[in-house]
Amino acid sequence: MKIGLVIYGSFDEQSGGFHYDRQLVAELRAAGDSVEIIELPWRSYPRGLLDNVSPRFPRRLAGEYDVLLQDELAHPSLVWTNRRLSTPIVSIVHHLRASEHRRLRPLYRAVERRYLRGVDGVVCNSSVTRDVVTDFGVDADRTVVAPPAGDRFDPQIEIDAIADRAHENPLRLLFVGNITPRKGVDTLIDGLAAAAGDAELTVVGKPADEAYVSRCHDRVAEHGLERRVEFTGGIDDASLAAAFREHHLLAVPSRYEGYGIVYLEGMGFGLPAIAARAGGATDIVSEGDNGFLVDPGDSAAVADAITTLDTDRERLAMMGQAARERYEAQPDWAETAATVRGLLESVVDNDPG
Repeated sequence: MKIGLVIYGSFDEQSGGFHYDRQLVAELRAAGDSVEIIELPWRSYPRGLLDNVSPRFPRRLAGEYDVLLQDELAHPSLVWTNRRLSTPIVSIVHHLRASEHRRLRPLYRAVERRYLRGVDGVVCNSSVTRDVVTDFGVDADRTVVAPPAGDRFDPQIEIDAIADRAHENPLRLLFVGNITPRKGVDTLIDGLAAAAGDAELTVVGKPADEAYVSRCHDRVAEHGLERRVEFTGGIDDASLAAAFREHHLLAVPSRYEGYGIVYLEGMGFGLPAIAARAGGATDIVSEGDNGFLVDPGDSAAVADAITTLDTDRERLAMMGQAARERYEAQPDWAETAATVRGLLESVVDNDPG
Protein backbone atom coordinates (compact mmCIF):
# COMPACT_ATOMS: atom_id res chain seq x y z
CA MET A 1 0.00 0.00 0.00
CA LYS A 2 0.96 3.60 -0.52
CA ILE A 3 0.07 5.44 2.70
CA GLY A 4 0.12 9.12 3.63
CA LEU A 5 0.43 9.91 7.37
CA VAL A 6 -0.95 13.33 8.32
CA ILE A 7 0.32 14.90 11.55
CA TYR A 8 0.60 18.27 13.24
CA GLY A 9 4.17 19.45 13.78
CA SER A 10 7.40 17.51 13.34
CA PHE A 11 7.55 13.74 13.07
CA ASP A 12 10.47 13.89 15.54
CA GLU A 13 8.38 15.26 18.44
CA GLN A 14 9.07 13.39 21.70
CA SER A 15 5.57 12.77 23.06
CA GLY A 16 4.17 9.27 23.45
CA GLY A 17 1.76 9.80 20.55
CA PHE A 18 4.55 10.68 18.13
CA HIS A 19 6.60 7.72 19.36
CA TYR A 20 3.61 5.51 18.55
CA ASP A 21 3.34 7.01 15.06
CA ARG A 22 7.06 6.52 14.37
CA GLN A 23 7.02 2.90 15.49
CA LEU A 24 3.93 2.20 13.42
CA VAL A 25 5.50 3.75 10.32
CA ALA A 26 8.67 1.70 10.82
CA GLU A 27 6.66 -1.54 11.02
CA LEU A 28 4.50 -0.67 7.99
CA ARG A 29 7.60 0.07 5.94
CA ALA A 30 9.18 -3.18 7.12
CA ALA A 31 6.05 -4.96 5.83
CA GLY A 32 6.66 -3.46 2.37
CA ASP A 33 4.32 -0.47 2.48
CA SER A 34 5.32 2.99 1.30
CA VAL A 35 4.61 5.68 3.93
CA GLU A 36 4.95 9.41 3.26
CA ILE A 37 4.80 11.84 6.20
CA ILE A 38 2.65 14.95 5.68
CA GLU A 39 3.58 17.49 8.34
CA LEU A 40 1.07 20.27 8.93
CA PRO A 41 2.02 23.34 11.00
CA TRP A 42 0.86 23.41 14.61
CA ARG A 43 -2.35 25.43 14.86
CA SER A 44 -4.41 27.03 17.57
CA TYR A 45 -7.86 25.44 17.59
CA PRO A 46 -9.60 28.39 15.83
CA ARG A 47 -6.81 28.68 13.27
CA GLY A 48 -7.00 24.96 12.57
CA LEU A 49 -10.72 25.19 11.90
CA LEU A 50 -10.07 27.98 9.39
CA ASP A 51 -7.94 25.58 7.32
CA ASN A 52 -11.20 23.89 6.32
CA VAL A 53 -12.36 26.90 4.31
CA SER A 54 -9.06 27.38 2.49
CA PRO A 55 -9.31 26.35 -1.18
CA ARG A 56 -5.58 25.57 -1.19
CA PHE A 57 -5.33 23.51 1.98
CA PRO A 58 -6.45 20.15 0.45
CA ARG A 59 -3.45 20.33 -1.88
CA ARG A 60 -1.23 19.62 1.13
CA LEU A 61 -2.90 16.20 1.33
CA ALA A 62 -2.86 15.47 -2.38
CA GLY A 63 -1.01 12.40 -3.60
CA GLU A 64 -1.50 9.01 -5.19
CA TYR A 65 -2.23 7.31 -1.88
CA ASP A 66 -4.20 4.15 -1.34
CA VAL A 67 -5.17 5.43 2.11
CA LEU A 68 -4.53 8.41 4.36
CA LEU A 69 -3.65 7.80 8.00
CA GLN A 70 -4.41 10.86 10.11
CA ASP A 71 -3.27 11.52 13.66
CA GLU A 72 -6.50 12.67 15.30
CA LEU A 73 -4.57 15.46 17.00
CA ALA A 74 -4.78 17.31 13.68
CA HIS A 75 -8.57 17.00 13.47
CA PRO A 76 -9.30 20.77 13.62
CA SER A 77 -7.69 21.23 10.20
CA LEU A 78 -9.26 18.10 8.73
CA VAL A 79 -12.85 17.89 9.97
CA TRP A 80 -14.41 19.42 6.82
CA THR A 81 -11.35 19.24 4.56
CA ASN A 82 -11.74 15.45 4.52
CA ARG A 83 -15.03 15.81 2.67
CA ARG A 84 -13.11 17.20 -0.29
CA LEU A 85 -10.73 14.24 -0.46
CA SER A 86 -11.34 11.11 -2.51
CA THR A 87 -8.79 8.95 -0.68
CA PRO A 88 -10.09 6.65 2.09
CA ILE A 89 -9.13 7.85 5.57
CA VAL A 90 -8.20 6.08 8.80
CA SER A 91 -7.68 8.09 11.99
CA ILE A 92 -5.27 7.23 14.81
CA VAL A 93 -6.77 8.30 18.14
CA HIS A 94 -4.32 8.69 21.01
CA HIS A 95 -6.28 11.16 23.09
CA LEU A 96 -9.53 13.03 22.51
CA ARG A 97 -9.84 16.66 23.56
CA ALA A 98 -13.48 15.98 24.42
CA SER A 99 -12.34 13.53 27.12
CA GLU A 100 -10.73 16.34 29.11
CA HIS A 101 -12.51 18.72 31.46
CA ARG A 102 -11.98 21.88 29.45
CA ARG A 103 -14.02 25.06 29.22
CA LEU A 104 -14.71 24.45 25.51
CA ARG A 105 -15.45 20.75 25.93
CA PRO A 106 -18.89 20.94 24.19
CA LEU A 107 -17.23 22.50 21.13
CA TYR A 108 -14.47 19.90 21.06
CA ARG A 109 -16.99 17.09 21.42
CA ALA A 110 -19.10 18.39 18.52
CA VAL A 111 -16.11 18.86 16.20
CA GLU A 112 -14.44 15.56 17.09
CA ARG A 113 -17.71 13.68 16.66
CA ARG A 114 -18.15 15.15 13.18
CA TYR A 115 -14.53 14.39 12.30
CA LEU A 116 -14.66 10.76 13.46
CA ARG A 117 -17.98 10.08 11.72
CA GLY A 118 -16.37 11.27 8.49
CA VAL A 119 -13.49 8.78 8.40
CA ASP A 120 -13.50 5.20 7.13
CA GLY A 121 -11.77 3.57 10.08
CA VAL A 122 -10.34 4.38 13.50
CA VAL A 123 -7.26 3.01 15.27
CA CYS A 124 -7.67 3.32 19.07
CA ASN A 125 -4.77 3.01 21.50
CA SER A 126 -6.92 1.56 24.31
CA SER A 127 -10.27 -0.05 24.96
CA VAL A 128 -11.35 3.09 26.84
CA THR A 129 -10.56 5.24 23.81
CA ARG A 130 -12.54 2.84 21.65
CA ASP A 131 -15.53 3.17 23.97
CA VAL A 132 -15.41 6.96 23.60
CA VAL A 133 -15.10 6.71 19.82
CA THR A 134 -18.07 4.36 19.48
CA ASP A 135 -20.04 6.59 21.84
CA PHE A 136 -19.55 9.29 19.20
CA GLY A 137 -21.50 7.14 16.76
CA VAL A 138 -18.63 5.35 15.00
CA ASP A 139 -19.48 1.74 14.15
CA ALA A 140 -17.45 -0.68 16.26
CA ASP A 141 -16.62 -2.76 13.18
CA ARG A 142 -14.76 0.25 11.78
CA THR A 143 -12.46 0.42 14.80
CA VAL A 144 -9.54 -1.61 16.15
CA VAL A 145 -7.65 -1.44 19.45
CA ALA A 146 -3.91 -1.39 18.75
CA PRO A 147 -2.05 -0.57 22.00
CA PRO A 148 1.51 0.75 21.98
CA ALA A 149 4.36 -1.52 22.96
CA GLY A 150 6.42 -0.44 25.94
CA ASP A 151 9.82 -1.04 24.36
CA ARG A 152 11.10 2.52 24.09
CA PHE A 153 13.73 1.32 26.55
CA ASP A 154 15.33 -2.09 26.96
CA PRO A 155 15.03 -2.53 30.72
CA GLN A 156 17.28 -5.27 31.98
CA ILE A 157 16.37 -5.76 35.62
CA GLU A 158 16.16 -8.92 37.67
CA ILE A 159 13.31 -9.73 40.02
CA ASP A 160 15.81 -9.89 42.90
CA ALA A 161 16.97 -6.37 42.06
CA ILE A 162 13.36 -5.11 42.21
CA ALA A 163 12.95 -6.74 45.62
CA ASP A 164 16.24 -5.37 46.95
CA ARG A 165 15.45 -1.85 45.73
CA ALA A 166 12.08 -1.94 47.51
CA HIS A 167 13.86 -1.93 50.90
CA GLU A 168 16.00 1.14 50.20
CA ASN A 169 15.21 4.43 51.95
CA PRO A 170 13.73 6.91 51.46
CA LEU A 171 10.86 5.93 49.17
CA ARG A 172 11.55 7.57 45.80
CA LEU A 173 8.67 8.70 43.56
CA LEU A 174 9.09 9.61 39.89
CA PHE A 175 6.83 11.78 37.75
CA VAL A 176 7.40 11.76 33.98
CA GLY A 177 5.49 13.95 31.53
CA ASN A 178 5.01 17.46 30.22
CA ILE A 179 4.16 19.68 33.16
CA THR A 180 0.62 20.85 32.45
CA PRO A 181 -2.53 21.02 34.60
CA ARG A 182 -3.85 17.80 33.03
CA LYS A 183 -0.93 15.80 34.41
CA GLY A 184 -1.83 16.49 38.05
CA VAL A 185 1.57 17.49 39.43
CA ASP A 186 -0.18 19.76 41.94
CA THR A 187 -2.25 16.81 43.17
CA LEU A 188 0.91 14.75 43.50
CA ILE A 189 2.67 17.44 45.54
CA ASP A 190 -0.32 17.75 47.88
CA GLY A 191 -0.44 13.96 48.25
CA LEU A 192 3.27 13.81 49.05
CA ALA A 193 2.82 16.48 51.71
CA ALA A 194 -0.04 14.56 53.35
CA ALA A 195 1.63 11.14 53.22
CA ALA A 196 3.37 9.62 56.21
CA GLY A 197 7.15 9.31 56.03
CA ASP A 198 9.80 11.26 54.16
CA ALA A 199 9.29 10.10 50.57
CA GLU A 200 11.06 12.08 47.86
CA LEU A 201 9.74 13.14 44.44
CA THR A 202 11.57 13.74 41.16
CA VAL A 203 9.56 15.61 38.51
CA VAL A 204 10.89 14.93 35.01
CA GLY A 205 9.40 16.82 32.09
CA LYS A 206 9.30 19.97 30.04
CA PRO A 207 7.54 23.00 31.57
CA ALA A 208 4.79 23.13 28.94
CA ASP A 209 2.72 25.63 30.96
CA GLU A 210 4.99 28.15 32.71
CA ALA A 211 2.23 29.61 34.90
CA TYR A 212 1.25 26.15 36.11
CA VAL A 213 4.88 25.20 36.75
CA SER A 214 5.25 28.35 38.86
CA ARG A 215 2.18 27.37 40.88
CA CYS A 216 3.65 23.91 41.45
CA HIS A 217 6.90 25.41 42.75
CA ASP A 218 4.86 27.67 45.05
CA ARG A 219 3.00 24.62 46.34
CA VAL A 220 6.28 22.87 47.11
CA ALA A 221 7.38 25.90 49.12
CA GLU A 222 4.05 26.19 50.95
CA HIS A 223 4.36 22.56 52.09
CA GLY A 224 8.02 22.96 53.04
CA LEU A 225 9.06 20.22 50.60
CA GLU A 226 12.02 21.98 48.95
CA ARG A 227 14.47 19.29 50.07
CA ARG A 228 12.19 16.43 49.00
CA VAL A 229 11.05 17.58 45.54
CA GLU A 230 13.31 18.07 42.51
CA PHE A 231 12.31 19.43 39.09
CA THR A 232 14.80 18.24 36.45
CA GLY A 233 13.21 19.61 33.29
CA GLY A 234 13.40 17.46 30.17
CA ILE A 235 16.13 14.81 30.06
CA ASP A 236 17.41 12.43 27.38
CA ASP A 237 16.36 8.79 27.13
CA ALA A 238 19.51 7.42 28.77
CA SER A 239 19.00 9.68 31.79
CA LEU A 240 15.31 8.81 31.91
CA ALA A 241 16.10 5.09 31.88
CA ALA A 242 18.48 5.67 34.80
CA ALA A 243 15.74 7.56 36.65
CA PHE A 244 13.27 4.68 36.14
CA ARG A 245 15.88 2.27 37.47
CA GLU A 246 16.68 4.36 40.56
CA HIS A 247 13.13 5.06 41.77
CA HIS A 248 10.53 2.90 43.53
CA LEU A 249 7.22 4.19 42.22
CA LEU A 250 5.94 6.03 39.14
CA ALA A 251 3.37 8.66 40.11
CA VAL A 252 1.46 10.40 37.31
CA PRO A 253 -2.04 11.12 38.71
CA SER A 254 -3.36 12.72 35.53
CA ARG A 255 -6.85 14.07 35.17
CA TYR A 256 -7.09 11.99 32.00
CA GLU A 257 -4.84 9.80 29.83
CA GLY A 258 -5.80 8.40 26.45
CA TYR A 259 -3.48 5.49 27.18
CA GLY A 260 -0.53 6.47 29.37
CA ILE A 261 2.40 4.59 27.87
CA VAL A 262 4.64 6.05 30.59
CA TYR A 263 2.99 3.69 33.10
CA LEU A 264 4.03 0.74 30.97
CA GLU A 265 7.54 2.12 30.51
CA GLY A 266 7.90 2.42 34.27
CA MET A 267 6.62 -1.11 34.76
CA GLY A 268 9.44 -2.33 32.53
CA PHE A 269 11.75 -1.30 35.37
CA GLY A 270 9.50 -2.83 38.03
CA LEU A 271 7.81 0.40 39.12
CA PRO A 272 4.21 0.19 40.32
CA ALA A 273 2.15 3.17 39.20
CA ILE A 274 -0.14 5.76 40.74
CA ALA A 275 -2.34 6.49 37.74
CA ALA A 276 -5.49 8.17 36.52
CA ARG A 277 -8.70 6.23 36.98
CA ALA A 278 -10.14 8.31 34.12
CA GLY A 279 -8.86 7.08 30.77
CA GLY A 280 -6.84 4.35 29.18
CA ALA A 281 -4.49 3.76 32.10
CA THR A 282 -7.06 1.24 33.34
CA ASP A 283 -5.88 -1.04 30.51
CA ILE A 284 -2.45 -1.15 32.18
CA VAL A 285 -2.84 -0.54 35.91
CA SER A 286 -4.69 -3.04 38.09
CA GLU A 287 -5.76 -1.59 41.43
CA GLY A 288 -3.74 -3.03 44.30
CA ASP A 289 -1.85 -5.42 42.01
CA ASN A 290 0.65 -3.40 39.99
CA GLY A 291 -0.42 0.07 41.08
CA PHE A 292 -3.17 2.32 42.36
CA LEU A 293 -5.92 4.13 40.45
CA VAL A 294 -6.98 7.53 41.76
CA ASP A 295 -9.72 9.94 40.78
CA PRO A 296 -8.70 13.25 39.22
CA GLY A 297 -7.54 15.72 41.86
CA ASP A 298 -7.78 13.22 44.74
CA SER A 299 -4.63 14.07 46.70
CA ALA A 300 -5.85 12.04 49.70
CA ALA A 301 -5.86 8.87 47.58
CA VAL A 302 -2.35 9.72 46.36
CA ALA A 303 -1.24 10.17 49.97
CA ASP A 304 -2.78 6.81 50.95
CA ALA A 305 -0.96 5.03 48.11
CA ILE A 306 2.39 6.59 49.05
CA THR A 307 1.92 5.76 52.74
CA THR A 308 0.85 2.19 51.97
CA LEU A 309 4.01 1.39 50.02
CA ASP A 310 6.35 3.41 52.25
CA THR A 311 5.23 1.45 55.30
CA ASP A 312 4.99 -1.98 53.65
CA ARG A 313 8.11 -2.64 51.62
CA GLU A 314 7.26 -6.32 51.08
CA ARG A 315 4.11 -5.21 49.31
CA LEU A 316 6.13 -2.70 47.29
CA ALA A 317 8.41 -5.54 46.18
CA MET A 318 5.47 -7.76 45.19
CA MET A 319 3.77 -4.93 43.29
CA GLY A 320 7.06 -4.15 41.54
CA GLN A 321 7.28 -7.76 40.39
CA ALA A 322 3.65 -7.67 39.20
CA ALA A 323 4.43 -4.46 37.31
CA ARG A 324 7.30 -6.16 35.51
CA GLU A 325 5.08 -9.11 34.60
CA ARG A 326 2.46 -6.73 33.17
CA TYR A 327 5.14 -5.11 31.04
CA GLU A 328 6.27 -8.47 29.68
CA ALA A 329 2.67 -9.36 28.70
CA GLN A 330 2.26 -6.29 26.46
CA PRO A 331 1.96 -6.91 22.67
CA ASP A 332 5.01 -5.85 20.67
CA TRP A 333 5.03 -3.31 17.82
CA ALA A 334 4.84 -6.03 15.17
CA GLU A 335 1.52 -7.24 16.62
CA THR A 336 0.19 -3.69 16.92
CA ALA A 337 1.17 -2.84 13.35
CA ALA A 338 -0.40 -6.05 12.05
CA THR A 339 -3.71 -5.02 13.64
CA VAL A 340 -3.50 -1.56 12.05
CA ARG A 341 -2.47 -2.96 8.69
CA GLY A 342 -5.45 -5.30 8.69
CA LEU A 343 -7.79 -2.33 9.13
CA LEU A 344 -6.01 -0.35 6.39
CA GLU A 345 -6.31 -3.25 3.94
CA SER A 346 -10.00 -3.65 4.76
CA VAL A 347 -10.65 0.06 4.17
CA VAL A 348 -8.74 0.05 0.88
CA ASP A 349 -10.48 -3.12 -0.34
CA ASN A 350 -13.90 -1.66 0.44
CA ASP A 351 -13.22 1.71 -1.16
CA PRO A 352 -15.62 2.13 -4.10
CA GLY A 353 -13.12 4.43 -5.79
